[in-house]
Amino acid sequence: MKRIVRVLTALLVLAVMLSVAGCTKLKARDQLNKGVQSYRNQRFEEAIEHFKTAIALDPTLLNAKLYLATAYANLYVPGSETAENLRAANQAIDEFKDVLKDDPKSVGSVKGIASLLFNMKKFDEAKEYYQKAIAVDPNDPENYYSVGVIDWTQTYAPRMEIRSKIPGMKPTDSLVDKKACAEVKAKNAEKAEEGIKVLGEALKLRPDYDDAMAYMNLMYRERADYECDDKDARAADLKTADEWVDKTLLTKRQKAEKAGQTSGIVLEEKKPDEPAK
Repeated sequence: MKRIVRVLTALLVLAVMLSVAGCTKLKARDQLNKGVQSYRNQRFEEAIEHFKTAIALDPTLLNAKLYLATAYANLYVPGSETAENLRAANQAIDEFKDVLKDDPKSVGSVKGIASLLFNMKKFDEAKEYYQKAIAVDPNDPENYYSVGVIDWTQTYAPRMEIRSKIPGMKPTDSLVDKKACAEVKAKNAEKAEEGIKVLGEALKLRPDYDDAMAYMNLMYRERADYECDDKDARAADLKTADEWVDKTLLTKRQKAEKAGQTSGIVLEEKKPDEPAK
């Protein structure tokens, strides 16, 4: 008899615990929904408080963690170096990383971190995360494009710095100083080659990716810049760069024409027939 009473008591306690847990989860969901509503209305600080409460009530609520990270990211203003602004960026990164602990394949979290690091000009770290995004989702052309943009950004600055040390050197002048040329090549060759490769991958996945075409032009010019000892290779790369300029302009024009057709925009107003005289 006592054993039965103990079993019944245990079952009752378990039922109460499950009921409380269920109630807590419902409260967490309610806070998540309120947070989403605030987020959609761009009240990010208000949304953050709702998401934090939802996570406190239910630490397994992954959507709340992802929304919290994204809300912090929306508070960050690229280019501003204030302590408050940088704190928002770092909080967003920390929250995205917390999501990755539960879901290592959360590509949104990986790309969120990469984007924040890029805007904070932490290019090496940003590239590392975009490469992780490629590993998680190899069919997204934007990840390859982003690596290419970083590669160009990291080649442009050293090249311009080296050129600035040559008296009378203009931005459009070809490098002829062998020492300077060798220095540019040592700093930029690896990144230029990688940039051309990843932008090519982006264009395989999205053939009309005009932004990738524009950067392909820039990357070929970066490579041509240090080919001082090979005039034929330099000429070939500059020719290829010009071809990418033409492709970019053509693709942009085709997209604009298509957009005009599909949106029903009237490019020229037709005059009504004049009355017979």
